Amino acid sequence: MNEQEQTWVDAARQGDKQAFGHLVQAYERPIFNLTYRMLGSAEEAEDAAQETFLRAYSRLNQYDPAMKFSTWLFSIANHHCIDRLRKRRVTYISIDDNPVLENMESELPHPESQAVDMEQAQAMQGLVAQLDPDYRTPLVLRYWEELSYEEIAASLNLTVAAVKSRLFRARQQLMALYQKQQPAAAPPSPGLKYAAPAAGRKAAEANVLHLRLGLSGL
Repeated sequence: MNEQEQTWVDAARQGDKQAFGHLVQAYERPIFNLTYRMLGSAEEAEDAAQETFLRAYSRLNQYDPAMKFSTWLFSIANHHCIDRLRKRRVTYISIDDNPVLENMESELPHPESQAVDMEQAQAMQGLVAQLDPDYRTPLVLRYWEELSYEEIAASLNLTVAAVKSRLFRARQQLMALYQKQQPAAAPPSPGLKYAAPAAGRKAAEANVLHLRLGLSGL
């Protein structure tokens, strides 16, 4: 935390609303990005981000200066998003409006056309949404927010070992869900990067998921 930010935090804790406003301006984009990736809806993400800052302001007396202010905010946002996800009776995430699923595909080499890319994305469309929020959160923070294990642990009030365990289980569950939906797909080969364009399409899709999430280890 830089000196200016520390000044704002100290002033905000003394009741300076203008100082807290500066903190909101500094973190509104990162917090929105996180809530959007977690919830998959821009409208709901905006509401969740606003609620995050309202909760942060009301709990400033609980903030521990030993923790990075950004980590504390992420923690509040994470818990609020988890609450929202758990209250959903049915969760559906559209590939056209979800950067999580888009990013899962965009970082990989693709052997076929853009149409096949969409098929691969659609094959994974509901997988992340089916994960328990306790597993979805560290997955998003690790792969799309690119936080370290230590930062995730601090945000979620977990040990680093617990974070790694949840990530491992999340990736196992994603692969199990995918294989359940595609029972005819051939198992991914550790050294395979591309499958044959026609006959090997389902093998390619399974291999894409395998490579992206690194299911063989952390």
